[in-house]
Amino acid sequence: MLLVLDEYPELAAGDPAIDTRLRAVWEEERNQTNLKVLLCGSAVRSMEAMVEYRSPLHGRFDLRLLVHPFRPHEAALMLPDLSPEDRARAWSVCDGTPLYLSWWDQAAPTVENLRRLCGEPGAPLRTEGELILATDGVAGGLARQVLGAIAAGQNRYSEIAQAIGSGRQVARVLDDLEKLRLVDRVVPVTEQAGARSGRTGYRIADNFLAFWLGPLSRFLGEIDRGMGDMVARTLNSRLDDHIGPRFEEAFRCHLRRLAIPGHFGDEVLRVGSYWARGDVEIDAVVLAGTPPTAVAVGEAKWAAQVSARALLPTLVERSLALPRRADDLMYVICARTRVTRSEGVLPVTAADIFA
Repeated sequence: MLLVLDEYPELAAGDPAIDTRLRAVWEEERNQTNLKVLLCGSAVRSMEAMVEYRSPLHGRFDLRLLVHPFRPHEAALMLPDLSPEDRARAWSVCDGTPLYLSWWDQAAPTVENLRRLCGEPGAPLRTEGELILATDGVAGGLARQVLGAIAAGQNRYSEIAQAIGSGRQVARVLDDLEKLRLVDRVVPVTEQAGARSGRTGYRIADNFLAFWLGPLSRFLGEIDRGMGDMVARTLNSRLDDHIGPRFEEAFRCHLRRLAIPGHFGDEVLRVGSYWARGDVEIDAVVLAGTPPTAVAVGEAKWAAQVSARALLPTLVERSLALPRRADDLMYVICARTRVTRSEGVLPVTAADIFA
């Protein structure tokens, strides 16, 4: 027998003794019936508190699973009637959350979707950002300011502290937001994932929250005053600026997909971005082997057409900054629709990523 309790934190908020009573029932029934209990919830802080040492349910969980949003190619399955470019646009706004993707009208243009989903006071995506922040307890205060600073492009610790004028508490707030999965801490792919270094950066964890805190939040007042049509047109005209970093992450997701069947060899460790002093930035680096060696590097541009011949010299030069690179280093160039003059490189487009 399978017992599913969805949004369990809401149940616990109304009945503080539910954890203790659930434990008693489970321990009595598990030896008499084939009982399985599945607890689900979207409030990360509350769900993680259930497994802590002093919790009545501590030690009772056989599996803890964080459910991630759909990846680009998975989100595309919910948008079969859209072109690859429009799938990318919808994903950049809705991320991989199935509910948000189901709200996107495939028969309507992007600007109409933005108007319907964002351009009215009670529109679904207009209110969803506030609900997410309220659910995790960061609807206001310093945490909201930190999120706003990151969404505005201040992604280093010093930049965030300077933007909000409160450096002492920023580190604690960033750690809290990272635990809530609202913020990702990122380092160059050549460094250990958990490392703290002078090159540590921060980014909003999902596309929707980045869209809500970034482009959309600037116009919330105008939306509430009935200017949603104008706001939708403005958001649509500026959407390419929002998509750029999101398309780079979609590109890295695609390279991970290619790595699984061995496209870059049998010992791929990770795929990520790389940056160093001197304005060296590489959108994607594939590391493999021991010691970790770059076997592929890539550049992604949210432009309809990109000339590989024009981008390749810069990509080659930047790759020289990597600590280790393979003699047969592979080069990958990504564009929205078409990569031209692609001799010697692997071309990737939105049709490959969102297929």
